[in-house]
Formats: sequence, structure tokens, C-alpha cells
Amino acid sequence: MKKILTGLQPSGNLTLGNYIGAIRQMVRLQEEYESIIFVADLHAITVAQNPSELRKNIRSLIAIYLASGIDPKKNTIFIQSENIYHANMSWLLECLTPYGELGRMTQFKDKSSKHQNFGAGLLTYPVLMASDILLYDADYVPTGIDQKQHVELARNIAERVNKKYGEIFKIPEPLIPETGAKICDLVNPTKKMSKSDENPKGVIYLLDSDDVIRKKIMGATTDSETVIKYDIENKPGISNLINIYNSLTGISIKEIEEKYKDSNYGTFKKDVADLVIETLKPIKEKYQELINSKEIDKILDEGALKTSEIAKKKYLLLKDKMGLGR
Repeated sequence: MKKILTGLQPSGNLTLGNYIGAIRQMVRLQEEYESIIFVADLHAITVAQNPSELRKNIRSLIAIYLASGIDPKKNTIFIQSENIYHANMSWLLECLTPYGELGRMTQFKDKSSKHQNFGAGLLTYPVLMASDILLYDADYVPTGIDQKQHVELARNIAERVNKKYGEIFKIPEPLIPETGAKICDLVNPTKKMSKSDENPKGVIYLLDSDDVIRKKIMGATTDSETVIKYDIENKPGISNLINIYNSLTGISIKEIEEKYKDSNYGTFKKDVADLVIETLKPIKEKYQELINSKEIDKILDEGALKTSEIAKKKYLLLKDKMGLGR
């Protein structure tokens, strides 16, 4: 069975957009591949973090994914910082990666322009990401188009190391699965729903209460017409709600338009709210069972032990080839 590896940053609350666009796809992939999932907490500290909030977010992230259908029997799950070989391998690979290669990374250019005082980790974290991938001989890395460059860097590093020291690493491939519809902000439906948005009214968080979910959807921005029709350019608000309905039911957009051709926006919003509440209810219930349970710790302990044994072998192999130690 081919192997996939996915890293998840523990930053902020996950949204309905995350669930539709990413989590459901991960649940599907666990049936097709040997899956390794880790919480990328070392990546999170490339920008300032509140320590107590970071630790809370790490555990919450695990609980949400498990509650959403990620099966610990089908996935190896661990926290990145609990496996010392990620950072150790990263240092070896950093010394083999040209500065110019990192300076050209588009995400570094974007993030460094927003943070005047940033640490060196913001420049070098793509090498840590390469280490995450290469330590486990991952065949595929599920990624969006915006992250594809990081997988390409991992490939470049692996090829460079293999040429210099022999066959150390498997060359990974990006896996860009079909994602769910792009879910947009409820207040500003021309932009993507984001967990870091400053206006929470436009974002449905997976752990929002039923009343809050209903209030946000009923208050969603629409247009002055009353026709429930999919037109992303001229009717972005109602089109976004149609996308949500389509994604959660599988009913085609044309069928939705036909079903609600004689309805008004208020009726449709109410039905969308009911659907979202119904979808998220079992996830929230399972989350509450998990968040303070020993089950999470058991899963993470087992994952840390298993992956440390695998990663140690790969790290020691390259360390020896580079002439380090005795």
C-alpha cells in the first residue's frame, strides 16, 4: 500500500470550509493509503504564539479530526515536536540547501512582508517540511496548489542528497485531490472562509453552538433579488450558500435551484442552517467525549513511539553518510 503524509498546523479554530475542503477528503484517503498524520507545532512557532493557546489548539485539533472520522486504526498520528528527529534531520538538510533556493519560496516572500521582525525559522521551515516528508519515505503528500512548491523543494533536496550520498530518500509526489467546493466568507462572499478572519460573523467554526450557526447563516450577505440561482459573479452570497448545501447533501446545483425556485432567501437560509447544524452535531458531540479523554494521549503516545523508531533509522543513515559522530 502506498504511503501518504499530512501535516496540520494547530492555528485557530477549524471552519466549515476546512471540513468540506480538506477533512472529508482525508477521511476518504485513509481508506486508500497507509496514512501518517502529524500536528506541525514546530511550524506554528515561525510566527509568535501564545504558549497556552498553542497547547490547547494542538489537543483540540486532534480531537476535531478524530471526531470528524479520522480513524486512529488507519492512521499513525503524532505531534511533530515529540519526535526529535524532525528537527535533527532538518539541520542536516539545511546545511545541504542553498540560501537562494529558500529565498525564492513564495510563502516566505508573502509572510516575511507581513512580519517585519521575523525569526530565521520563517526562512528555513520549508526544509523542516522536507524533513517531515523524507523521514518516512512518503509516496504522496496531499497538498493544495499553493503548497505544491514545498513538495517540489522536498523532491529537489532528496535528489541532491541521493546524488551526493547514495539512495537515502524516496522521491515524493504531490497529491492534489479533488477538493470540495470553495466555501466563502458569509459576510464577504468574494473571499475564502478563513479561521484567521478578523470578523467571526462570516465564519462558521466547527465548534460553534447551534444558535450561533443559525444566526450567522440567517445573517449571511445576499443580494437584493429573491431568486435562488447559482451565479458566482453576480450573486456570490446566495451562490456560496448553494455551494454549502450542495457539498453537504450531494444534491446538484441544478436540483437545488429547481427545489427552491418558488422559495425566498429566508426559507433557503433556514434550510441551510438546519443542514449545517445537523452535519456538525455528531462531530461536536464526539469532540466533547474526546477532548479531555485519555484516548487522545494513548493515540499520540503510540504515534510518537512508532514514528520515532522509523525516523531515527533514516536520520542515522544520513548522519553516518555525512561523516558525523564517531
